[in-house]
Amino acid sequence: MSRTAQHVPVVIVGAGPVGVTAALLLARRGVRTVVLERHQDLYPLPRAVATDDEVRRILQAAGVGEEFAAIARPANGLRLLDARHRVMAEFRRTGHGPHGYPQTSMFDQPELERLLREALLRHPACELRGGVEVTGVGPDTAGRVRVTYRDDDGEHQMWAEAVLGCDGANSLIREAIGATWEDLRFEERWNVIDVRTQADVRCWEGVDQVCDPRRPATFMRVGEDRYRWEFRLGDTDEPLRDLVSPWLPPSYDGDVEVVRQTQYTFRARIADRWRSGRVFLLGDAAHLTPPFIGQGLCAGLRDAYNLTWKLARVLRQGADEQLLDTYESERRPHARHMIRLAVAMGWAMTGGQDGAAALRRGLLGAVCRIPGLAAKAGRDLTPPLTSGPLVRRGLRGGLAGTHCPQPWVTVDGRRTRLDDVLGDSFAVLTATPPWPSLNALAHGLGGPAIPVGDLGDDGTLAAWLRAGRADAVLLRPDRVVMDVVPAGARDFTGTGTWASLVHTTRSPLPPEQTFHPRPLRSTAR
Repeated sequence: MSRTAQHVPVVIVGAGPVGVTAALLLARRGVRTVVLERHQDLYPLPRAVATDDEVRRILQAAGVGEEFAAIARPANGLRLLDARHRVMAEFRRTGHGPHGYPQTSMFDQPELERLLREALLRHPACELRGGVEVTGVGPDTAGRVRVTYRDDDGEHQMWAEAVLGCDGANSLIREAIGATWEDLRFEERWNVIDVRTQADVRCWEGVDQVCDPRRPATFMRVGEDRYRWEFRLGDTDEPLRDLVSPWLPPSYDGDVEVVRQTQYTFRARIADRWRSGRVFLLGDAAHLTPPFIGQGLCAGLRDAYNLTWKLARVLRQGADEQLLDTYESERRPHARHMIRLAVAMGWAMTGGQDGAAALRRGLLGAVCRIPGLAAKAGRDLTPPLTSGPLVRRGLRGGLAGTHCPQPWVTVDGRRTRLDDVLGDSFAVLTATPPWPSLNALAHGLGGPAIPVGDLGDDGTLAAWLRAGRADAVLLRPDRVVMDVVPAGARDFTGTGTWASLVHTTRSPLPPEQTFHPRPLRSTAR
């Protein structure tokens, strides 16, 4: 064991997309992190290929939005096909969603991981230590968390103000805090095949879900010549060429290069607790989502965005410790909703193997023909956050708990995205010039108060406020509406609920320079 123990603000276990994004988000708020990763290189079994516009906004907040745009491919949405590949329903997604990005984008996960790690290694507040094995996590009486790990030089320990467990489905951190899985009753084995080919593949530039009881399948185009097929494993194995032949030209006899082929067990699970003291679970350590609506990785990145601004506010600005309680209370019900939605889509697609499978598929086809249903289902899949300490929802819902849209704006002659103007803290948006109490509130929270008429957008924000019958909204750092000034009123409705959580109530951490982190190093040795 090393004789000296390093003290760092946050240790993140796991350098997948969720862990690295969390590190970048914390770094942008002045919180130093050390990321510990068992593998020397990128994760060996990446799976995600799709993301939505909300998560692209998160990547923007992490500082890699432009880099991701260069590797992403907009997709048209989702089609449900019958066993003969006839279209049963089509759920279109737009090229410009409310968050300012295409509603669905396809990408290759190793490329995402690479650009995230490159950003991590450029940031002086981040350190990545690869090829290490975490052997223990546990608090002491002072509230700090001890992390022990082993590398080629022996065993070491660090003391952290917080630990984020982003170490996947077999999480050591989940075991350390005593959390167990709640089974949401879905488990199937699937064959996942990534292919590169120059063939003129039949593709509508979206995702195909084949609702075939004999061989359900998923197909999507990932890149210029990259494609992904997923087939549920059955009693017999069929040659790859036979499996993918419905998408290939009948006369094509060229190469179909298998980039990667592996078998996954798709499960639906959620941890019964996501926190113990200052130890938190994120991503697959906290929840497992079947891939049928493309929300597995998205859910993990939402975890990172939700938690990091709260943790930074506690560590750097002395906000109330109870602010951290809202991470699980907000994210766990949201994740459960998305898991159940994925399970429902999975059952609709695969149909199961029982006697009622044909009836379920027939009912699905009938439902999909209801006028307007496909258009409605093609909109944002994610529900608003439910009412809580940081979401002041009225009886009729309204804007609270939803995300503020992100149009392009023009400020001082410069065209940019809204979030780049608002910064990383709270913000107040008003339909009229802000009155003194709103300016004072925004100043107290460390953010601006901006009339939307000064932002030079296309009218999106003013129309959004009118539709929500609001004269002003208070945006959290993750761009969720926390509270609303109703039209004709003069103050926010729930100040007494959230003010004590987000204002400074105790001494924050000492300045960063009192810590003495080891020099930045990459995973290469």
